[in-house]
Amino acid sequence: MLRVAKSVNLALQGGGAHGAFTWGVLDRLLEERHVEIDAISGTSAGAMNAVVLASGYQNGGREGARAALENFWRGISRDGRLSPIQRGLMDCLLGNWSLDKNPFFLAMDVATRFVSPYDFNPFNINPLRDVLEREVDFDALRKSRDIKIFLSATNVHTGKVRVFQGKEITVDVVMASACLPFLFKAVEIEGTPYWDGGYVGNPPLFPFFRSGEGGDILLVQTNPVMREQTPQSARDILNRMNEITFNASLASEFRAIGYVNRMIGSRLLRRLAGKTAPPEIRLHRIEAGEGLLDLNSSSKFNVDWSFFEHLRDIGRTAAEAFLKRNYRSIGRRSTLDLRKEAA
Repeated sequence: MLRVAKSVNLALQGGGAHGAFTWGVLDRLLEERHVEIDAISGTSAGAMNAVVLASGYQNGGREGARAALENFWRGISRDGRLSPIQRGLMDCLLGNWSLDKNPFFLAMDVATRFVSPYDFNPFNINPLRDVLEREVDFDALRKSRDIKIFLSATNVHTGKVRVFQGKEITVDVVMASACLPFLFKAVEIEGTPYWDGGYVGNPPLFPFFRSGEGGDILLVQTNPVMREQTPQSARDILNRMNEITFNASLASEFRAIGYVNRMIGSRLLRRLAGKTAPPEIRLHRIEAGEGLLDLNSSSKFNVDWSFFEHLRDIGRTAAEAFLKRNYRSIGRRSTLDLRKEAA
């Protein structure tokens, strides 16, 4: 069957090591020659995937982007081999991706509740910076016009979202977007401290409208919206609180977009605006479902290459299912039920 080329704007959530799921989604989308990526909004791990994809695309098109993403995640795993935070032998044999039994992870988890990163990490060491600087040519990326990039970070002083784009994109911006305040010092940009963008925009959707970007928005979501069971352990409670917090801003944007779409679809507006009435904002979503729902919070720090491959494969499968089910809807209608999401 002949497919018509369609354009999408990608919105990539964060999620630590779970961002390898997003890598898998992107890998499959880049294979699909009839899907064009116009712009990407990213937060935390989503911001990293965004700049790596855009840099690779600039150098070698779709295949360059795919290779760059694989090299990036391989680099994270390779640099993490010397870390004492690894799965135990029994966990490996049983296929358990959790780090809950690792004594170094448990010590770090407790320490971050009581000790500031300004004390236990005074030099602000973050291996991810080295991987990014190796894999991404930020000077060239700032000059690129292939794919627009929007990265969010949280202004520590005001608590508001700051969206960086174009010539503003640097390795500091990406690190700010992924700066967990319990683990790392705030990243200062032009004298202003920033934390992880997930607190106020995970990821932000409004940059697509402000910049005049048309086309559909495809959200790649790594943070579960629904959980059937009530968390009971301290770590699971904190993880669920973070999931709710990191999805809150997205839920607010869903409500706003739903309201705008209802206004656009009203007969009164159509009569008043005529042919100048704006088009409906079309939203789609790819999520892992049970693939990530069963993983606990400690797995977000698991840098095993086998774990990354596992998540990548889940992502590719999710993207494949989305394309089979919803490809025809792109450019025509939303496949994400905003009434249900905002309820």
